[in-house]
Amino acid sequence: MSRGTTTTRAEYCVVACAEAWRGAGEVLAGPMGTVPAIGARLAKLTFSPELLLTDGEALIAGDVPALGAGAGTVEGWLPYRGHLALVATGRRHVMMGASQLDRYGNQNISCIGDWSRPTRQLLGVRGAPVNTLNNPTSYWVPRHSPRVFVERVDMVCGVGYDRAAAAGPSATRHHRIADVVSDLGVFDFDTPDRTMRLRSVHPGVTVEQVVEATGFTLTIPDEVPRTREPTAEELRLIREVLDPKRLREREVPA
Repeated sequence: MSRGTTTTRAEYCVVACAEAWRGAGEVLAGPMGTVPAIGARLAKLTFSPELLLTDGEALIAGDVPALGAGAGTVEGWLPYRGHLALVATGRRHVMMGASQLDRYGNQNISCIGDWSRPTRQLLGVRGAPVNTLNNPTSYWVPRHSPRVFVERVDMVCGVGYDRAAAAGPSATRHHRIADVVSDLGVFDFDTPDRTMRLRSVHPGVTVEQVVEATGFTLTIPDEVPRTREPTAEELRLIREVLDPKRLREREVPA
């Protein structure tokens, strides 16, 4: 592979994550993970300049630093209560991880197995219910497999479309799962029954590979396009400005 010219799988994933914030306006980006963090910064530097970024703690960055670097300019203070106010009023778009995801977008990050006696304890529910019911939510899965994309999650943390609908208008009013990005492709829920659809595959990936790596039946369009190519300027920003240490390829190896 030519390090200078060939676009890596990780770079396609960065661009796909960045697209989740296209046209988001002046909302807070909440990327969780290396590739989403680079993607949010890329969106800010290109097609979503109004996007708000934090330093990962309590400061709103006025510039766009490289991954792992501190903000050179501070634009504001965002303590925990202020952050929660943005979440509760829909002014954040978070991209969370998922230990399990099902066809309706229900997410599990809490435990594997029966919740009363799990075989594996994970992060816990955390803020996933509030995230999914109050502000746009996307998911990033760096290793697409049937262990993650499951028929039924062992515990619901992030709320999917079926459970939001069952809970009624109070749950559906602000509920939106925008994108799911994995190392194989991009997915959404733009179907009549709000089940997961394959929107694009990354170059070098086949539809058959995605189907084999998914533990439920996906909606597959007649024509599945490739995930879009990064522009020359986007590649320059990723490689020279945002992630010169190539941390993205630790999450998605070349």
